[in-house]
Amino acid sequence: MNDFIDVGCTPTCESFAQVGSDGYYDRARRECRAYINQLRRMFGDEPEGARLSVKSNLHDFGSYLSVICSYNESNPTSMDYAFRCESEAPAEWDNEARQELAGERR
Repeated sequence: MNDFIDVGCTPTCESFAQVGSDGYYDRARRECRAYINQLRRMFGDEPEGARLSVKSNLHDFGSYLSVICSYNESNPTSMDYAFRCESEAPAEWDNEARQELAGERR
């Protein structure tokens, strides 16, 4: 059976696009993509049965985007990867993510 863990939209100590603000979806997509890339740098590519992706979630002020890690409950390696993405998630952007976000804002 497949399940997922929501790992957030950015590292925990970083600011992020606010739902309802001008340009929210473009900024949020860039942040989520940079976050996925940083998670892959930290933990490697997803093992079989796991997948990092962007999910749209309903909110009182509209939909918001976040990064999820889908995993297969019958595959311990995929579960471990997902739980590691959540429990060992970075607090701040790494240099590559900062460069990625700065490059896309130009």
